[in-house]
Amino acid sequence: MKEKNKTTSVFALGGLGEVGKNMYIIKTDDEIIVLDAGVMFPQNDLLGVDYVIQDVSYLKENESKIVGLFITHGHEDHIGGIPFLLGSVEIPKIFTSKIAADLIQKKLVDRDIKYENVEVFDENSHFKFKTMEVEFIRTSHSIPDSYAIAIHTPAGIIVETGDFKFDLTPIGPMSDIHKMARLGEQGVKLLMSESTNALSEGFSKSESCVDESISAIFSRYTANRLIVATFASNIYRIKHIVETCREHGRKIVTFGRSMESAKEIAIKNNLITDKTIFVEPNEAKNIKKNEICILCTGSQGEALAALSRIAAGTHKQITLMPDDIVVFSSNPIPGNAVGINRIINKLYLKGVKVVTNSEITDIHTSGHAKQEELKLMLRLMKPEYVMPIHGEYRMLKEHKKLAMACDVKEENIFILKNGESLDLTKHEVKQGKTYQAGDIYVDGSRIGDVGSVVLKDRKLMSKDGILVAILNIDTNKKELLLHPNVTTRGFILVNENANLILSISKRIESTVKKYFASNAKYNYLDLKNQIILDLNPYIVELTGRRPIILPVIMEIK
Repeated sequence: MKEKNKTTSVFALGGLGEVGKNMYIIKTDDEIIVLDAGVMFPQNDLLGVDYVIQDVSYLKENESKIVGLFITHGHEDHIGGIPFLLGSVEIPKIFTSKIAADLIQKKLVDRDIKYENVEVFDENSHFKFKTMEVEFIRTSHSIPDSYAIAIHTPAGIIVETGDFKFDLTPIGPMSDIHKMARLGEQGVKLLMSESTNALSEGFSKSESCVDESISAIFSRYTANRLIVATFASNIYRIKHIVETCREHGRKIVTFGRSMESAKEIAIKNNLITDKTIFVEPNEAKNIKKNEICILCTGSQGEALAALSRIAAGTHKQITLMPDDIVVFSSNPIPGNAVGINRIINKLYLKGVKVVTNSEITDIHTSGHAKQEELKLMLRLMKPEYVMPIHGEYRMLKEHKKLAMACDVKEENIFILKNGESLDLTKHEVKQGKTYQAGDIYVDGSRIGDVGSVVLKDRKLMSKDGILVAILNIDTNKKELLLHPNVTTRGFILVNENANLILSISKRIESTVKKYFASNAKYNYLDLKNQIILDLNPYIVELTGRRPIILPVIMEIK
Protein backbone atom coordinates (compact mmCIF):
# COMPACT_ATOMS: atom_id res chain seq x y z
CA MET A 1 0.00 0.00 0.00
CA LYS A 2 1.36 3.43 -0.94
CA GLU A 3 2.53 5.78 1.80
CA LYS A 4 -0.10 8.38 0.97
CA ASN A 5 -2.88 5.89 1.68
CA LYS A 6 -1.81 5.27 5.29
CA THR A 7 -3.96 8.09 6.70
CA THR A 8 -7.70 7.55 6.95
CA SER A 9 -10.02 10.46 7.78
CA VAL A 10 -13.44 10.20 9.44
CA PHE A 11 -16.03 12.96 9.77
CA ALA A 12 -19.77 13.58 9.77
CA LEU A 13 -21.83 15.75 7.44
CA GLY A 14 -24.81 15.17 9.73
CA GLY A 15 -25.69 13.34 12.93
CA LEU A 16 -23.44 15.05 15.50
CA GLY A 17 -25.15 17.35 17.98
CA GLU A 18 -28.53 16.33 16.57
CA VAL A 19 -30.86 13.35 16.29
CA GLY A 20 -31.28 12.68 12.57
CA LYS A 21 -29.62 13.75 9.31
CA ASN A 22 -27.08 10.93 9.63
CA MET A 23 -24.21 10.92 7.15
CA TYR A 24 -20.66 9.79 7.95
CA ILE A 25 -17.61 9.86 5.71
CA ILE A 26 -14.65 7.44 5.74
CA LYS A 27 -11.92 8.52 3.34
CA THR A 28 -8.41 7.78 2.21
CA ASP A 29 -6.52 9.81 -0.37
CA ASP A 30 -7.99 7.66 -3.13
CA GLU A 31 -11.44 6.59 -1.93
CA ILE A 32 -14.52 7.82 -0.08
CA ILE A 33 -17.15 5.66 1.60
CA VAL A 34 -20.42 7.37 2.57
CA LEU A 35 -22.44 5.85 5.43
CA ASP A 36 -26.16 6.70 5.39
CA ALA A 37 -27.98 9.73 3.98
CA GLY A 38 -30.81 10.67 6.33
CA VAL A 39 -33.08 13.63 6.88
CA MET A 40 -33.93 15.50 10.05
CA PHE A 41 -37.46 16.72 10.67
CA PRO A 42 -37.60 20.45 11.45
CA GLN A 43 -38.35 21.99 14.82
CA ASN A 44 -41.25 24.43 15.19
CA ASP A 45 -39.03 27.45 14.52
CA LEU A 46 -38.28 26.31 10.94
CA LEU A 47 -41.57 27.55 9.53
CA GLY A 48 -42.61 25.93 6.25
CA VAL A 49 -39.54 23.66 6.11
CA ASP A 50 -40.30 20.00 5.33
CA TYR A 51 -36.86 18.44 5.85
CA VAL A 52 -33.35 19.37 6.90
CA ILE A 53 -30.60 17.65 4.90
CA GLN A 54 -26.80 17.76 4.74
CA ASP A 55 -24.63 20.23 2.89
CA VAL A 56 -22.91 17.80 0.48
CA SER A 57 -20.56 20.32 -1.15
CA TYR A 58 -17.57 18.21 -0.09
CA LEU A 59 -18.98 15.11 -1.81
CA LYS A 60 -19.78 17.08 -4.97
CA GLU A 61 -16.21 18.35 -5.14
CA ASN A 62 -14.81 14.84 -4.60
CA GLU A 63 -17.41 12.64 -6.29
CA SER A 64 -14.81 10.88 -8.47
CA LYS A 65 -13.40 9.27 -5.29
CA ILE A 66 -16.75 7.95 -3.98
CA VAL A 67 -16.94 4.14 -4.14
CA GLY A 68 -20.46 3.89 -2.73
CA LEU A 69 -23.17 4.84 -0.29
CA PHE A 70 -23.65 2.19 2.43
CA ILE A 71 -26.95 2.08 4.35
CA THR A 72 -27.21 0.72 7.91
CA HIS A 73 -31.03 0.41 7.90
CA GLY A 74 -34.22 1.81 6.41
CA HIS A 75 -35.35 4.56 8.76
CA GLU A 76 -35.91 8.08 7.44
CA ASP A 77 -33.07 9.58 9.47
CA HIS A 78 -30.75 7.22 7.56
CA ILE A 79 -32.27 6.98 4.04
CA GLY A 80 -34.62 9.99 3.73
CA GLY A 81 -31.95 12.19 2.14
CA ILE A 82 -31.06 9.76 -0.67
CA PRO A 83 -33.32 11.37 -3.36
CA PHE A 84 -31.75 14.77 -2.63
CA LEU A 85 -28.23 13.33 -2.56
CA LEU A 86 -28.69 11.64 -5.94
CA GLY A 87 -29.87 14.95 -7.38
CA SER A 88 -26.62 16.63 -6.33
CA VAL A 89 -23.85 14.02 -6.35
CA GLU A 90 -22.90 11.15 -8.65
CA ILE A 91 -23.14 8.05 -6.44
CA PRO A 92 -21.75 4.99 -8.29
CA LYS A 93 -23.61 2.41 -6.20
CA ILE A 94 -25.87 2.14 -3.15
CA PHE A 95 -25.16 -0.87 -0.91
CA THR A 96 -28.11 -1.72 1.30
CA SER A 97 -30.05 -4.52 2.98
CA LYS A 98 -33.26 -5.91 1.46
CA ILE A 99 -35.88 -4.03 3.50
CA ALA A 100 -34.01 -0.74 3.15
CA ALA A 101 -33.65 -1.37 -0.61
CA ASP A 102 -37.43 -1.70 -0.97
CA LEU A 103 -38.01 1.48 1.04
CA ILE A 104 -35.40 3.37 -1.00
CA GLN A 105 -36.88 2.15 -4.29
CA LYS A 106 -40.35 3.32 -3.30
CA LYS A 107 -38.94 6.69 -2.29
CA LEU A 108 -37.22 7.08 -5.66
CA VAL A 109 -40.33 6.02 -7.60
CA ASP A 110 -42.43 8.56 -5.68
CA ARG A 111 -40.02 11.30 -6.76
CA ASP A 112 -39.67 9.96 -10.32
CA ILE A 113 -35.93 9.29 -9.91
CA LYS A 114 -34.42 6.49 -11.99
CA TYR A 115 -31.46 4.80 -10.30
CA GLU A 116 -30.51 1.18 -10.95
CA ASN A 117 -27.16 0.76 -9.17
CA VAL A 118 -28.42 -0.79 -5.93
CA GLU A 119 -26.67 -3.84 -4.49
CA VAL A 120 -28.32 -5.78 -1.66
CA PHE A 121 -26.04 -7.16 1.06
CA ASP A 122 -26.48 -9.48 4.04
CA GLU A 123 -24.32 -10.52 6.99
CA ASN A 124 -22.13 -12.68 4.73
CA SER A 125 -21.40 -9.98 2.16
CA HIS A 126 -17.89 -8.60 1.76
CA PHE A 127 -16.81 -5.80 -0.57
CA LYS A 128 -13.17 -5.02 -1.38
CA PHE A 129 -12.02 -1.73 -2.88
CA LYS A 130 -8.59 -0.31 -3.65
CA THR A 131 -7.76 0.86 -0.12
CA MET A 132 -10.70 -0.33 2.00
CA GLU A 133 -12.83 -3.43 2.63
CA VAL A 134 -16.37 -3.51 4.03
CA GLU A 135 -18.28 -6.20 5.94
CA PHE A 136 -21.54 -6.22 7.89
CA ILE A 137 -22.72 -7.24 11.36
CA ARG A 138 -26.39 -8.03 11.96
CA THR A 139 -27.97 -5.95 14.73
CA SER A 140 -31.37 -5.72 16.43
CA HIS A 141 -33.43 -2.58 15.87
CA SER A 142 -37.09 -1.65 15.39
CA ILE A 143 -36.87 -2.32 11.64
CA PRO A 144 -35.70 -5.58 10.02
CA ASP A 145 -32.38 -5.90 8.21
CA SER A 146 -30.39 -3.52 10.39
CA TYR A 147 -26.60 -3.72 10.32
CA ALA A 148 -23.44 -2.31 11.82
CA ILE A 149 -20.76 -1.71 9.20
CA ALA A 150 -17.09 -2.61 9.66
CA ILE A 151 -14.61 -0.85 7.36
CA HIS A 152 -11.09 -2.26 7.11
CA THR A 153 -8.86 0.74 6.38
CA PRO A 154 -5.08 1.27 6.09
CA ALA A 155 -5.17 2.62 9.66
CA GLY A 156 -7.19 -0.26 11.14
CA ILE A 157 -10.80 -1.39 11.57
CA ILE A 158 -13.52 1.25 11.92
CA VAL A 159 -16.95 0.06 13.09
CA GLU A 160 -20.09 2.21 12.69
CA THR A 161 -22.88 0.62 14.71
CA GLY A 162 -25.91 2.15 13.00
CA ASP A 163 -28.94 2.22 15.32
CA PHE A 164 -29.05 -0.85 17.53
CA LYS A 165 -30.16 -2.49 20.76
CA PHE A 166 -29.37 -5.83 22.37
CA ASP A 167 -32.61 -7.83 22.48
CA LEU A 168 -32.11 -11.39 23.76
CA THR A 169 -35.67 -12.40 22.84
CA PRO A 170 -36.26 -10.43 19.63
CA ILE A 171 -39.12 -10.76 17.16
CA GLY A 172 -36.57 -11.12 14.34
CA PRO A 173 -32.95 -12.34 14.24
CA MET A 174 -30.69 -11.59 17.18
CA SER A 175 -27.66 -9.32 17.00
CA ASP A 176 -24.54 -11.21 15.91
CA ILE A 177 -22.66 -10.74 19.16
CA HIS A 178 -20.19 -13.47 18.16
CA LYS A 179 -19.06 -11.51 15.10
CA MET A 180 -18.81 -8.37 17.22
CA ALA A 181 -16.59 -10.24 19.69
CA ARG A 182 -14.42 -11.63 16.87
CA LEU A 183 -13.87 -8.13 15.50
CA GLY A 184 -13.03 -6.99 19.02
CA GLU A 185 -10.42 -9.72 19.32
CA GLN A 186 -9.07 -8.80 15.89
CA GLY A 187 -8.67 -5.20 17.05
CA VAL A 188 -11.05 -2.30 16.46
CA LYS A 189 -9.22 0.99 15.95
CA LEU A 190 -12.28 3.29 16.12
CA LEU A 191 -15.83 2.62 17.26
CA MET A 192 -18.48 5.05 16.00
CA SER A 193 -21.45 4.17 18.19
CA GLU A 194 -24.95 5.69 18.29
CA SER A 195 -25.90 7.77 21.33
CA THR A 196 -29.67 8.33 21.02
CA ASN A 197 -30.49 6.63 24.34
CA ALA A 198 -27.22 7.38 26.15
CA LEU A 199 -29.12 9.30 28.85
CA SER A 200 -31.36 6.31 29.69
CA GLU A 201 -30.21 3.86 32.35
CA GLY A 202 -30.40 0.09 32.16
CA PHE A 203 -31.43 -2.17 29.27
CA SER A 204 -34.27 -1.48 26.85
CA LYS A 205 -37.24 -3.83 27.04
CA SER A 206 -37.50 -6.68 24.58
CA GLU A 207 -39.97 -6.52 21.69
CA SER A 208 -41.38 -9.81 23.00
CA CYS A 209 -42.56 -7.95 26.15
CA VAL A 210 -44.47 -5.55 23.90
CA ASP A 211 -45.96 -8.52 22.07
CA GLU A 212 -47.29 -9.93 25.38
CA SER A 213 -48.75 -6.55 26.43
CA ILE A 214 -50.52 -6.03 23.11
CA SER A 215 -51.92 -9.56 23.30
CA ALA A 216 -53.22 -8.77 26.81
CA ILE A 217 -55.04 -5.68 25.50
CA PHE A 218 -56.68 -7.76 22.75
CA SER A 219 -57.72 -10.38 25.33
CA ARG A 220 -59.17 -7.73 27.66
CA TYR A 221 -61.20 -5.76 25.12
CA THR A 222 -62.86 -8.58 23.20
CA ALA A 223 -66.15 -6.69 22.70
CA ASN A 224 -64.64 -3.43 21.45
CA ARG A 225 -63.29 -2.09 18.19
CA LEU A 226 -59.53 -1.57 18.50
CA ILE A 227 -57.65 1.30 16.86
CA VAL A 228 -53.86 0.89 17.07
CA ALA A 229 -51.48 3.72 16.17
CA THR A 230 -47.78 3.01 15.78
CA PHE A 231 -44.73 3.97 13.72
CA ALA A 232 -45.15 2.73 10.15
CA SER A 233 -41.37 2.19 10.07
CA ASN A 234 -41.56 -0.29 12.96
CA ILE A 235 -42.24 -3.26 10.73
CA TYR A 236 -41.63 -5.79 13.53
CA ARG A 237 -44.36 -4.09 15.60
CA ILE A 238 -46.73 -4.26 12.64
CA LYS A 239 -45.82 -7.92 12.19
CA HIS A 240 -46.77 -8.89 15.74
CA ILE A 241 -49.93 -6.76 15.70
CA VAL A 242 -50.95 -8.76 12.62
CA GLU A 243 -50.14 -12.03 14.39
CA THR A 244 -52.11 -10.94 17.47
CA CYS A 245 -55.10 -10.04 15.31
CA ARG A 246 -55.00 -13.48 13.71
CA GLU A 247 -54.90 -15.17 17.12
CA HIS A 248 -57.95 -13.16 18.26
CA GLY A 249 -59.96 -13.55 15.08
CA ARG A 250 -59.77 -9.92 13.95
CA LYS A 251 -59.40 -8.55 10.44
CA ILE A 252 -57.21 -5.49 9.85
CA VAL A 253 -57.88 -2.32 7.89
CA THR A 254 -54.91 0.03 7.45
CA PHE A 255 -55.00 3.81 7.09
CA GLY A 256 -52.13 6.14 6.24
CA ARG A 257 -49.92 6.10 3.15
CA SER A 258 -46.76 5.13 5.04
CA MET A 259 -48.63 2.34 6.83
CA GLU A 260 -49.81 0.97 3.48
CA SER A 261 -46.23 1.03 2.20
CA ALA A 262 -44.92 -0.73 5.31
CA LYS A 263 -47.59 -3.42 4.94
CA GLU A 264 -46.68 -4.02 1.29
CA ILE A 265 -42.96 -4.30 2.07
CA ALA A 266 -43.61 -6.66 5.00
CA ILE A 267 -45.73 -8.91 2.74
CA LYS A 268 -43.15 -8.76 -0.08
CA ASN A 269 -40.40 -9.91 2.30
CA ASN A 270 -42.53 -12.67 3.90
CA LEU A 271 -42.56 -10.98 7.29
CA ILE A 272 -46.35 -11.09 6.98
CA THR A 273 -47.55 -14.25 5.25
CA ASP A 274 -51.35 -14.05 5.68
CA LYS A 275 -52.58 -11.41 3.21
CA THR A 276 -56.22 -12.43 3.76
CA ILE A 277 -56.22 -10.81 7.20
CA PHE A 278 -56.29 -7.35 5.55
CA VAL A 279 -59.59 -5.92 4.32
CA GLU A 280 -60.51 -2.78 2.41
CA PRO A 281 -62.25 0.10 4.23
CA ASN A 282 -65.54 -0.56 2.43
CA GLU A 283 -65.44 -4.22 3.60
CA ALA A 284 -64.69 -3.21 7.19
CA LYS A 285 -68.09 -1.51 7.48
CA ASN A 286 -69.76 -4.93 7.21
CA ILE A 287 -67.60 -6.59 9.87
CA LYS A 288 -68.59 -6.68 13.56
CA LYS A 289 -66.71 -4.12 15.66
CA ASN A 290 -65.14 -6.83 17.85
CA GLU A 291 -63.79 -8.56 14.74
CA ILE A 292 -61.90 -5.60 13.28
CA CYS A 293 -58.70 -3.74 14.15
CA ILE A 294 -57.81 -0.38 12.61
CA LEU A 295 -54.04 0.00 12.16
CA CYS A 296 -53.05 3.58 11.43
CA THR A 297 -50.41 6.29 11.45
CA GLY A 298 -50.49 9.30 13.76
CA SER A 299 -48.88 8.03 16.96
CA GLN A 300 -46.79 11.23 17.11
CA GLY A 301 -49.69 13.66 16.78
CA GLU A 302 -48.98 14.52 13.13
CA ALA A 303 -51.69 16.92 11.98
CA LEU A 304 -52.40 15.19 8.66
CA ALA A 305 -52.01 11.57 9.83
CA ALA A 306 -54.94 9.18 9.94
CA LEU A 307 -55.40 9.19 13.73
CA SER A 308 -55.46 13.01 13.87
CA ARG A 309 -58.27 13.07 11.31
CA ILE A 310 -60.14 10.30 13.12
CA ALA A 311 -59.88 12.20 16.42
CA ALA A 312 -61.04 15.44 14.78
CA GLY A 313 -64.01 13.72 13.13
CA THR A 314 -62.80 14.66 9.63
CA HIS A 315 -61.79 11.20 8.41
CA LYS A 316 -63.94 10.22 5.44
CA GLN A 317 -64.15 6.52 6.28
CA ILE A 318 -63.86 6.20 10.08
CA THR A 319 -66.22 7.61 12.71
CA LEU A 320 -65.38 7.03 16.36
CA MET A 321 -67.71 4.95 18.52
CA PRO A 322 -68.04 5.64 22.28
CA ASP A 323 -66.70 2.20 23.22
CA ASP A 324 -63.66 2.28 20.88
CA ILE A 325 -60.26 1.48 22.38
CA VAL A 326 -57.40 3.58 20.95
CA VAL A 327 -53.91 2.16 21.59
CA PHE A 328 -50.77 4.31 21.22
CA SER A 329 -48.04 1.72 20.63
CA SER A 330 -45.26 4.32 20.75
CA ASN A 331 -43.51 6.84 22.94
CA PRO A 332 -43.45 10.57 22.15
CA ILE A 333 -40.46 11.73 20.14
CA PRO A 334 -39.01 14.84 21.85
CA GLY A 335 -40.99 17.86 20.70
CA ASN A 336 -44.14 15.89 19.81
CA ALA A 337 -45.71 15.64 23.28
CA VAL A 338 -47.96 18.70 22.78
CA GLY A 339 -49.42 17.35 19.52
CA ILE A 340 -49.97 13.89 21.02
CA ASN A 341 -51.70 15.29 24.11
CA ARG A 342 -53.95 17.39 21.87
CA ILE A 343 -55.10 14.26 20.03
CA ILE A 344 -55.56 12.29 23.26
CA ASN A 345 -57.78 15.08 24.62
CA LYS A 346 -59.88 15.03 21.44
CA LEU A 347 -60.26 11.26 21.77
CA TYR A 348 -61.41 11.58 25.37
CA LEU A 349 -63.92 14.25 24.34
CA LYS A 350 -65.36 11.68 21.93
CA GLY A 351 -65.80 9.31 24.87
CA VAL A 352 -63.30 6.64 23.79
CA LYS A 353 -60.75 4.89 26.03
CA VAL A 354 -57.09 5.60 25.29
CA VAL A 355 -54.25 3.22 26.22
CA THR A 356 -50.70 4.63 26.19
CA ASN A 357 -47.32 3.19 27.08
CA SER A 358 -46.57 3.08 30.83
CA GLU A 359 -44.90 0.94 33.48
CA ILE A 360 -48.14 -1.05 33.65
CA THR A 361 -48.77 -1.43 29.91
CA ASP A 362 -45.55 -2.14 28.01
CA ILE A 363 -46.94 -1.44 24.56
CA HIS A 364 -43.78 0.20 23.24
CA THR A 365 -40.05 -0.21 23.59
CA SER A 366 -37.21 1.75 22.10
CA GLY A 367 -35.11 0.43 19.26
CA HIS A 368 -32.06 2.26 20.59
CA ALA A 369 -29.44 1.01 23.05
CA LYS A 370 -29.64 2.28 26.61
CA GLN A 371 -26.59 2.71 28.82
CA GLU A 372 -25.94 -0.95 29.67
CA GLU A 373 -26.29 -1.94 26.00
CA LEU A 374 -23.87 0.80 24.95
CA LYS A 375 -21.43 -0.60 27.52
CA LEU A 376 -21.91 -4.10 26.12
CA MET A 377 -21.08 -2.86 22.62
CA LEU A 378 -17.95 -1.20 24.00
CA ARG A 379 -16.91 -4.39 25.81
CA LEU A 380 -17.50 -6.58 22.74
CA MET A 381 -15.66 -4.29 20.33
CA LYS A 382 -12.86 -3.28 22.76
CA PRO A 383 -12.02 -0.20 20.65
CA GLU A 384 -8.80 1.72 21.05
CA TYR A 385 -10.63 4.96 20.15
CA VAL A 386 -14.30 5.98 20.39
CA MET A 387 -16.33 8.59 18.51
CA PRO A 388 -19.92 8.85 19.83
CA ILE A 389 -22.34 9.62 16.97
CA HIS A 390 -26.06 10.20 16.32
CA GLY A 391 -27.15 12.32 19.25
CA GLU A 392 -27.45 15.72 20.82
CA TYR A 393 -24.28 16.95 22.56
CA ARG A 394 -25.55 15.96 26.02
CA MET A 395 -26.04 12.41 24.66
CA LEU A 396 -22.55 12.35 23.11
CA LYS A 397 -21.05 13.60 26.41
CA GLU A 398 -22.86 10.91 28.41
CA HIS A 399 -21.68 8.28 25.95
CA LYS A 400 -18.12 9.49 26.58
CA LYS A 401 -18.58 8.78 30.31
CA LEU A 402 -19.81 5.27 29.50
CA ALA A 403 -16.76 4.64 27.31
CA MET A 404 -14.45 5.82 30.10
CA ALA A 405 -16.24 3.46 32.51
CA CYS A 406 -15.44 0.68 30.03
CA ASP A 407 -11.69 1.45 30.22
CA VAL A 408 -11.32 3.63 27.13
CA LYS A 409 -8.83 6.40 27.87
CA GLU A 410 -10.40 9.86 28.07
CA GLU A 411 -7.95 11.27 25.52
CA ASN A 412 -9.01 8.51 23.10
CA ILE A 413 -12.67 9.63 23.04
CA PHE A 414 -13.62 12.38 20.59
CA ILE A 415 -16.74 14.55 20.83
CA LEU A 416 -16.90 16.26 17.44
CA LYS A 417 -19.16 18.60 15.52
CA ASN A 418 -20.37 18.04 11.98
CA GLY A 419 -17.45 18.69 9.63
CA GLU A 420 -14.71 18.16 12.24
CA SER A 421 -12.53 15.20 11.34
CA LEU A 422 -10.30 12.55 12.86
CA ASP A 423 -7.10 11.50 11.11
CA LEU A 424 -6.20 7.88 11.75
CA THR A 425 -2.87 6.15 11.15
CA LYS A 426 -1.71 2.78 12.43
CA HIS A 427 0.03 4.52 15.31
CA GLU A 428 -2.30 7.34 16.36
CA VAL A 429 -5.64 9.10 16.02
CA LYS A 430 -5.83 12.87 16.21
CA GLN A 431 -8.23 15.62 15.24
CA GLY A 432 -7.73 16.82 11.66
CA LYS A 433 -9.06 19.57 9.44
CA THR A 434 -12.64 20.82 9.35
CA TYR A 435 -14.74 20.20 6.24
CA GLN A 436 -17.74 22.18 5.06
CA ALA A 437 -20.90 20.94 6.75
CA GLY A 438 -24.21 22.58 7.52
CA ASP A 439 -27.98 22.46 7.18
CA ILE A 440 -29.84 22.65 3.89
CA TYR A 441 -33.59 23.28 4.13
CA VAL A 442 -36.08 21.54 1.86
CA ASP A 443 -39.33 23.43 1.32
CA GLY A 444 -41.61 21.33 -0.89
CA SER A 445 -39.54 20.53 -3.98
CA ARG A 446 -37.23 23.52 -3.44
CA ILE A 447 -33.83 22.64 -2.01
CA GLY A 448 -31.58 25.27 -0.45
CA ASP A 449 -33.76 28.25 -1.43
CA VAL A 450 -34.87 28.74 2.15
CA GLY A 451 -32.11 30.53 4.03
CA SER A 452 -31.82 32.46 7.29
CA VAL A 453 -33.31 35.64 5.77
CA VAL A 454 -36.39 33.80 4.48
CA LEU A 455 -36.88 32.06 7.83
CA LYS A 456 -36.52 35.36 9.65
CA ASP A 457 -39.22 36.87 7.43
CA ARG A 458 -41.48 33.88 8.06
CA LYS A 459 -41.05 34.27 11.81
CA LEU A 460 -41.83 37.99 11.58
CA MET A 461 -44.93 37.27 9.51
CA SER A 462 -46.06 34.63 11.99
CA LYS A 463 -45.63 37.14 14.81
CA ASP A 464 -46.65 40.53 13.38
CA GLY A 465 -48.15 39.71 9.98
CA ILE A 466 -47.67 41.38 6.61
CA LEU A 467 -48.75 44.73 5.19
CA VAL A 468 -49.09 45.14 1.41
CA ALA A 469 -49.25 48.59 -0.19
CA ILE A 470 -50.24 48.75 -3.88
CA LEU A 471 -49.23 51.93 -5.73
CA ASN A 472 -50.08 53.07 -9.26
CA ILE A 473 -47.37 55.43 -10.51
CA ASP A 474 -47.00 57.41 -13.70
CA THR A 475 -43.25 57.17 -14.22
CA ASN A 476 -43.20 59.92 -16.88
CA LYS A 477 -45.04 62.52 -14.80
CA LYS A 478 -43.53 61.11 -11.58
CA GLU A 479 -46.76 61.09 -9.63
CA LEU A 480 -49.26 58.81 -7.92
CA LEU A 481 -52.37 58.16 -10.02
CA LEU A 482 -54.49 56.86 -7.10
CA HIS A 483 -54.33 56.77 -3.34
CA PRO A 484 -52.22 53.78 -2.17
CA ASN A 485 -54.30 50.67 -1.53
CA VAL A 486 -53.26 49.12 1.82
CA THR A 487 -54.23 45.64 2.94
CA THR A 488 -52.87 43.30 5.64
CA ARG A 489 -52.75 39.65 6.69
CA GLY A 490 -52.05 38.70 10.30
CA PHE A 491 -51.44 42.36 11.31
CA ILE A 492 -54.83 44.01 11.87
CA LEU A 493 -58.40 43.59 10.68
CA VAL A 494 -58.80 46.15 7.90
CA ASN A 495 -62.55 46.66 8.39
CA GLU A 496 -62.13 47.40 12.10
CA ASN A 497 -59.14 49.74 11.71
CA ALA A 498 -60.18 52.04 8.88
CA ASN A 499 -58.57 55.12 10.44
CA LEU A 500 -55.24 53.36 10.91
CA ILE A 501 -55.26 52.09 7.31
CA LEU A 502 -56.10 55.59 6.08
CA SER A 503 -53.21 57.16 8.05
CA ILE A 504 -50.78 54.54 6.69
CA SER A 505 -52.01 55.23 3.15
CA LYS A 506 -51.48 58.99 3.63
CA ARG A 507 -48.00 58.38 5.03
CA ILE A 508 -47.08 56.36 1.93
CA GLU A 509 -48.48 59.08 -0.31
CA SER A 510 -46.38 61.67 1.52
CA THR A 511 -43.25 59.52 1.18
CA VAL A 512 -43.77 59.11 -2.58
CA LYS A 513 -44.23 62.87 -3.07
CA LYS A 514 -41.07 63.63 -1.11
CA TYR A 515 -39.14 61.01 -3.10
CA PHE A 516 -40.15 62.52 -6.46
CA ALA A 517 -39.44 66.04 -5.20
CA SER A 518 -35.87 65.19 -4.19
CA ASN A 519 -34.93 62.72 -6.97
CA ALA A 520 -34.59 63.80 -10.57
CA LYS A 521 -34.49 60.19 -11.78
CA TYR A 522 -37.03 57.50 -10.74
CA ASN A 523 -35.72 54.12 -9.57
CA TYR A 524 -38.11 51.30 -8.66
CA LEU A 525 -35.95 49.74 -5.90
CA ASP A 526 -35.01 53.10 -4.37
CA LEU A 527 -38.66 54.11 -4.01
CA LYS A 528 -39.63 50.71 -2.62
CA ASN A 529 -36.86 50.84 0.01
CA GLN A 530 -37.73 54.45 0.94
CA ILE A 531 -41.36 53.46 1.58
CA ILE A 532 -40.24 50.59 3.87
CA LEU A 533 -37.75 52.84 5.73
CA ASP A 534 -40.33 55.58 6.34
CA LEU A 535 -43.25 53.30 7.12
CA ASN A 536 -41.53 50.95 9.56
CA PRO A 537 -40.95 53.37 12.47
CA TYR A 538 -44.32 55.04 11.80
CA ILE A 539 -46.21 51.71 12.21
CA VAL A 540 -44.16 50.79 15.29
CA GLU A 541 -45.06 54.13 16.86
CA LEU A 542 -48.77 53.66 16.12
CA THR A 543 -49.15 49.96 16.95
CA GLY A 544 -45.98 48.65 18.65
CA ARG A 545 -45.77 45.94 15.97
CA ARG A 546 -43.39 45.28 13.07
CA PRO A 547 -45.21 43.64 10.16
CA ILE A 548 -43.37 42.70 6.97
CA ILE A 549 -43.95 45.68 4.63
CA LEU A 550 -44.34 44.79 0.97
CA PRO A 551 -44.78 47.72 -1.46
CA VAL A 552 -46.13 46.66 -4.87
CA ILE A 553 -45.51 49.36 -7.48
CA MET A 554 -47.53 49.27 -10.71
CA GLU A 555 -45.64 51.36 -13.28
CA ILE A 556 -47.63 53.17 -15.97
CA LYS A 557 -45.68 54.90 -18.74
